[in-house]
Amino acid sequence: MQFQLSEEHLMIQKAARDFANTECLPGVIERDEHQKFPKEQIMKLAELGFMGMMVSPDYGGSGMDTVSYVLAMEEISKVDASVSVCMSVNNSLVSWGLEAFGNEEQKKKYLTPLAQGQKDGELYIGAFLLSEPEAGSDATSQRTTAEDKGDYYLLNGIKNWITNGSSASVYLVMAQTDVAKGPKGINVFIVEKAWPGVTVGAKENKLGIRGSDTHSISFTDVKVPKENRIGADGFGFTFAMKTLSGGRIGIASQALGIASGAYERALAYSKQRKAFGKEIMHHQAIQFKLADMATRIEASRLLCLKAAWEKDNGIDYTLSSSMAKVYASETAMWVSTEAVQVHGGYGYVKEFHVERLMRDAKITQIYEGTSEVQRIVISRAILK
Repeated sequence: MQFQLSEEHLMIQKAARDFANTECLPGVIERDEHQKFPKEQIMKLAELGFMGMMVSPDYGGSGMDTVSYVLAMEEISKVDASVSVCMSVNNSLVSWGLEAFGNEEQKKKYLTPLAQGQKDGELYIGAFLLSEPEAGSDATSQRTTAEDKGDYYLLNGIKNWITNGSSASVYLVMAQTDVAKGPKGINVFIVEKAWPGVTVGAKENKLGIRGSDTHSISFTDVKVPKENRIGADGFGFTFAMKTLSGGRIGIASQALGIASGAYERALAYSKQRKAFGKEIMHHQAIQFKLADMATRIEASRLLCLKAAWEKDNGIDYTLSSSMAKVYASETAMWVSTEAVQVHGGYGYVKEFHVERLMRDAKITQIYEGTSEVQRIVISRAILK
């Protein structure tokens, strides 16, 4: 086993860290407070090649490995999880899904601008549309329908909790084409936001990742060309599950970054704040908190990197990604809460950042598969 990062990995890590501190940190509190989508930051991420990190250069991507992606996600998430979730969805769910399962025409038309994060100088990103009002963890209960009309499908339904909902140009939409077949009757379609019948709902007023634009998306008699179906008939549910396995590495890395950011701020504060005549880092109660934070973060990091390594080496990473996701997300929630405690009253105010990190941490236990779903995946793997 090698635990040393390569020079290339270290360069990518540093580039992401520098970007986070110079481009994301200024204004992050205001963006959170006013729910402002970080368009400027996303456009600059695209210029760095971070919106299509793992996409082949043949389609405008950077051709990096998943380990590089984990390192970049951690650094950016330390500062602004609203930026990193946009990056995660475009990389892990949309671009990866298209490259892995799309045909050549679909890749040339959609994947190339998605990997570059822009088209004709304008922001061009994607969104992944699986969840519905009655289909969250139970993704098989799709009520959005796509009726085969010969030359096209007629799409009707509504999707909930869509990251990049109003900012995306392209949606990957899971829809039921044959209810009698259950999950085997689900297909996935490439849908352009600008098409007639596509409606973006109001932005959700969320606890955390408030800069991220989360919306419901509805479809009313949307005509989807046959050539915009990805894969064979009935491939949609398999597409969603395979894509989410990789997406969980992204969210695990985001959770890792949130935890790391909270820990680093708590550590720095403990060296400055004095209580009972000495810096609080000299009090055992604080030392033990910091020790547990550091240990859980390191364990989360190793789980994330193992899942990434397996993905890069063609090894089944379903179990590893679920382990990384459930552990890192619960670590993020615990560490960020403890970071607020270390800060005392100052931790409860916005200018010290840790209260925002605590709010951002919670969603990592929910989206792209709840902690309960991850435990189902893990238990099935170890009990078979």
